[in-house]
Amino acid sequence: MKLLRGYIVAIDAFNRGIGRVMTYGIFAMMGILLWSIISKFWDQPSLWTLEAAQFAMVGYFILGGPYALQMGSHVRMDLFYDNWSLKRKAITDAITVLCLLAYLVVLLWGALGSTAYSLGYFGSDAIGFFAGLISGSEEPGTLERSRTIWRPYMWPIKVVLCIGIVMMLLQAVSELFKDILRIRGEVV
Repeated sequence: MKLLRGYIVAIDAFNRGIGRVMTYGIFAMMGILLWSIISKFWDQPSLWTLEAAQFAMVGYFILGGPYALQMGSHVRMDLFYDNWSLKRKAITDAITVLCLLAYLVVLLWGALGSTAYSLGYFGSDAIGFFAGLISGSEEPGTLERSRTIWRPYMWPIKVVLCIGIVMMLLQAVSELFKDILRIRGEVV
């Protein structure tokens, strides 16, 4: 149980820190959109602003998601839940977290494949590609770029997506451990 508590403290602190920083990410997106408005006012519209705002929103959403999970800020139907005992809530939450973990594993698998593709790997084994990059045996081909006129590289936002999914996986495991402790009747 000491190991579970240590994991919970470490992951919660990490995701809380990242989440608090990401709360200011909305201002980056607002700044980009403000620049878009100003540049259109002077008849010099910037082509990059919409896509940059989308990238900023992805970072804001994905990297802030684990913090929202930790704070219990995700949408939940509380029609019956509020009246349940703490143990029943913990059992229900544990089941839903297990479903979330299964979803996140599938999501991470797809994100890794998409990131490998954006780095120029066109094979079928994304995990093998990343292992090859670490060992130095795989060389990326053509880097994927957006099809817009701005044509930014896609790998940075896809790497952010993978990092955010891993953070969400770690936080979901932390929430599962909290539920296990609650089921056992321990204070979290």
